[in-house]
Amino acid sequence: MNFNLFPISKLFSVSKVFSWFSILLFVIFYPMLISIYVFLPLLIGAMSYVLIKGIERGNVSAILLASLYMINLEINLTLPLFFTLIVTLFFYVGVYPSLIHFRKCSVCTPLFTVILLDFCYLGSLFAFDFIFQTQSIFLDTILLYSLIVDMLIVVIL
Repeated sequence: MNFNLFPISKLFSVSKVFSWFSILLFVIFYPMLISIYVFLPLLIGAMSYVLIKGIERGNVSAILLASLYMINLEINLTLPLFFTLIVTLFFYVGVYPSLIHFRKCSVCTPLFTVILLDFCYLGSLFAFDFIFQTQSIFLDTILLYSLIVDMLIVVIL
């Protein structure tokens, strides 16, 4: 008699579980490492692009992972809460539809999207700092390094 009516091995393969576990560990612990090691890139543009692509494709897991990463990053770096999500959604509604001309180029769209997302986020953050007379982030070479790594990661993906 075979009592294995609902085998779990058909639902979850070991490699699939390992990859999801690795992604989840990255989303949870990488922002903590950024707050300790300041030379690590922030990956705001890359995760914002993942969020936009998740919204376009209706991929709930990509939306949740990108949102969790952004909120975790904001909490660990004491940035304004939900600010990256708000800026990304405003970008998706306001600017992203005008990038339709670059949709045929598989490298141009992600590259321009990440560059514009990073600049929109930094501009919004500086405007937030100016309005509320705070200082959330310093503009230095580490942010430029973070922008370059964001562009490279999105081109690789």
